[in-house]
Amino acid sequence: MNIINRFQTTLKQIPSVVWVLIIAAFILGFIIRGGGSSESTEAAHDHSAEQTATIWTCSMHPQIRLPEPGKCPICFMDLIPLETGRISDIPTQLKMSDTAVKLAEIQTIRIKRAPATAEILLSGRIEIDETRQKTISAWMPGRLERLYVDYTGISVKKGEHLVDIYSPELYTAQEELIQAHQILDSTPADNILSRKGAETNLRAAREKLHLLGLTEGQIITIEKQKGPNDRITIYSPLSGIITGKHANQGEYVQTGTKIYMITDLSKVWVILDAYESDLFWLRYAQTVHFEIEALPGESFEGKISFINPILDPKTRTVSIRVNLPNPDGKLKPGMFVRGTVRASLDDKGNSINPQLAGKWISPMHPEIIKDHPGTCDICGMPLVKAEELGIVRQPSNKQLPLLVPASAVLKTGKRALVYVKVPNTEESTYESRNIRIGARAGDFYIVEEGLNEDEEVVTNGNFKIDSSMQIAAKPSMMSPEDDVSSTGHEGGLNKALIKPLMPGMVTHNANVPMEFREALSLLYETYLLAQTSLAEDNYKQSKTHLAKLGKMVDELNAGSFNLPDDAHHQFLRLSKQITAHTKHAQHWQSIVDIRKAFEGISTAMLNMEKQFGHSGPDTFYKIFCPMAFDNKGAFWLAKDKQINNPFFGAKMLRCGEVKDTFPSNSGSMTEHDNHE
Repeated sequence: MNIINRFQTTLKQIPSVVWVLIIAAFILGFIIRGGGSSESTEAAHDHSAEQTATIWTCSMHPQIRLPEPGKCPICFMDLIPLETGRISDIPTQLKMSDTAVKLAEIQTIRIKRAPATAEILLSGRIEIDETRQKTISAWMPGRLERLYVDYTGISVKKGEHLVDIYSPELYTAQEELIQAHQILDSTPADNILSRKGAETNLRAAREKLHLLGLTEGQIITIEKQKGPNDRITIYSPLSGIITGKHANQGEYVQTGTKIYMITDLSKVWVILDAYESDLFWLRYAQTVHFEIEALPGESFEGKISFINPILDPKTRTVSIRVNLPNPDGKLKPGMFVRGTVRASLDDKGNSINPQLAGKWISPMHPEIIKDHPGTCDICGMPLVKAEELGIVRQPSNKQLPLLVPASAVLKTGKRALVYVKVPNTEESTYESRNIRIGARAGDFYIVEEGLNEDEEVVTNGNFKIDSSMQIAAKPSMMSPEDDVSSTGHEGGLNKALIKPLMPGMVTHNANVPMEFREALSLLYETYLLAQTSLAEDNYKQSKTHLAKLGKMVDELNAGSFNLPDDAHHQFLRLSKQITAHTKHAQHWQSIVDIRKAFEGISTAMLNMEKQFGHSGPDTFYKIFCPMAFDNKGAFWLAKDKQINNPFFGAKMLRCGEVKDTFPSNSGSMTEHDNHE
């Protein structure tokens, strides 16, 4: 107790100035020693600093990851620091916090099975029904004494007179009929044998006049006459419009000479042009709704009665025919028509049309629909069940296609990618998934492979997820899984970028003569000049070179080189592709137009190289730029590994990478194996 009292007394005797000095010394020592950190704390700090070491990447090629700043080895842009986020250990997945999901405005939807529906817009014209045309021709030689219809466009009715004709052959046939009738009248009724012969003779004379085109009424009139007529009138066999006049009054005609063409317009054909991409949706007996420019405010409808099995190679379309009634004649051949087909298909591509389920339809005239089997009222063909024509009743849910919203699909080249939300995870996790899609159905795609019903796909914010995947050097829309290294880096550089470029397998036609390859040299030279001009942003020179290339392809006579049939066919196909892209060269208004054409020309020239190779000492390279045409990507052919991008020019001159190598074929034909 005494010790404590003495200690307290001593403390009271210490001046306040000394206390201030003691406290200041304590604080200074704390600062010098780093806040009282121990060796373990310092080690943790060093480890944390090591964890947050900066990685540098390229904004255009996120697969590039280097430990220090510099230039991108692909496009030579300045590298930027990589900010690591919440990255999943699984290469195809990305984790996001709730805050990040809200900032990215990510929206998802569960995919379901439903009918694949689409509205197909078609255009076409009204044409004459070919089955309702008839030619009036001379059935015997003679002279046209009178034409009652002397110009086209006149409407005639069945049985009205058309022309008077004088024919010596017809005159003789009339005499034979009159004589046969007189002989029959003069033959006694009791002479059965003679009378039978006279009747046979009379029938033969009547039949001869029938074959010469006379009606039954005309023949009866001639029988009652005492002498033949020097003129016979030809009558119209049907009602319609005179659409063709092929002879003039006073002409002498031979048997079979055309005189008139009569067309019945009470029914017409509507011929619509369908593009290749629309054929998936079109089926026999589907209803088509029409609008006709010449008849505003009126609507028409009919059923598809015929789909041409042959595609027009010039227009790349297939003609679709619809039979349409025209009782009042308002529909005139040549009128322009716009049609709409609202198609609905099941997973097998069959048309969903519940109204026609169980019905019987004519395979030639779809307007003939019955509840029971029978024959067509028009052509007499047996009716067929609607199901046999691809028209089915409402299918079950399992028979419906799986549909994914079009906004969920990221398309690039031949790939289609979606981001699927991984279920039952603590944080929002999204997985990239390559899928195979079929036809587009309105705002949806038909899923052929890669997704299951009730999976949740991202419909909004998927581009932001894809950007995060790219920055993390994970598989994405622009960087497929094959292009992204998942096993680490060599010196921070993707292994795919540093492995040696070896000649790839080139499949050339071994039977192509060297003279032909030498003739192709001018094509390659002109193409490469255009490629260089585009890389230099030279509008005038690139336009000149490509226009010249189109002319050279046209003038190159491949037939003079005695090429094999398959090689000759391939060259003609590729030359047509080049011509198609260069024929409008005079209309190119900017270098943007030229670059669009250059993409198609490059595809043809690359195929030309693969098919035929090239002569000379140079090695050619196939180069790919993933950024061209809004990330669609584009290839071109070059004779230098140095990247000179023709699609961007100075804007991104070095964007691109070598994908294949084509050595010269000046020597013997060999195949070059691809070495890793």
